[in-house]
Amino acid sequence: MKKILVTGGAGFIGSNFVRHILGCRDYEIINLDKLTYAGNRENLRDIENHKNYTFIQGDIADQKFIQDLFETEKFDGVINFAAETHVDRSIEDSSPFVQTNIIGTHTLLEAARRFGVTRYHQVSTDEVYGDLGDGSKDYFTETTPLAPNCPYAAAKTSADLLVQSWHHTYGLETVITRCSNNYGPYQFPEKLVPFFLFRAMSDESLPLYGDGQNIRDWLYVLDHCEAILLAFEKSKPGEVWNIGGHNEKTNTEIVNLILQNVPESSSAIEFVVDRKAHDRRYAIDASKLEQELGWKPKHTFEQALPKTIQWYLENKNWVESCLKK
Repeated sequence: MKKILVTGGAGFIGSNFVRHILGCRDYEIINLDKLTYAGNRENLRDIENHKNYTFIQGDIADQKFIQDLFETEKFDGVINFAAETHVDRSIEDSSPFVQTNIIGTHTLLEAARRFGVTRYHQVSTDEVYGDLGDGSKDYFTETTPLAPNCPYAAAKTSADLLVQSWHHTYGLETVITRCSNNYGPYQFPEKLVPFFLFRAMSDESLPLYGDGQNIRDWLYVLDHCEAILLAFEKSKPGEVWNIGGHNEKTNTEIVNLILQNVPESSSAIEFVVDRKAHDRRYAIDASKLEQELGWKPKHTFEQALPKTIQWYLENKNWVESCLKK
């Protein structure tokens, strides 16, 4: 049995991944999470007594804590989900993003190097590539130059560069995956899909930045989890993999699809002042992952959005517990 450290495993994508890997592998999983506002142990309450699962609360930027943990546990692999992720929050205060996304990644890399971790996997984002712009027909590939435009994206880019340098300098076996916008169960309500869903259910206005024509590629979280596990296990060291959902939509289209699934709502879109550094279009080319490792997304947005909405409707207590933190 291999012992894997999953950091940020009480968050949205991390908790879905922990549940996924425990369901299909016999690894021993140590879930390390700081339990900030977006981390929630309720996300994994159903598997907290699993024989291969242990939860530890802690900060990836705490050097002594991380060193002691690695020395005690002797991890075979690390999968780093831990990050501050909300762009609006990064614009208001970038300090937590630098601390967790950069200092935290450096701390993990050093521990992985010193204690002989076999594989280090960094979960990253398409935001590191910057903005494709209006009218572009291009897609982000793994060789697209990194050009972040907001503090969140800059912090994630810095982390990616640290990971790559630890591979080239020290020979650490690293993997980086960069995904498009995720949606699905257990996503903190500040994110676009649950945010607009609950405003629609409450007949509140739906505030869209700018003209609502910013384009993102949407990926169902379980498809993302399958891709991460595949890359973690099968990738050659030092590789970068893009993960996308083949599902580009404007923010206005997303909100209208949500409204179609809440037919009783009287909410209406209200366009508000655009946020700073708001990239116009992201689009992922995931052909490398599809061709070399055989991954393809299994869910379309039209299939998985109603499933996601139904999950939130059935788990209103979970949402209320998140908002009280």
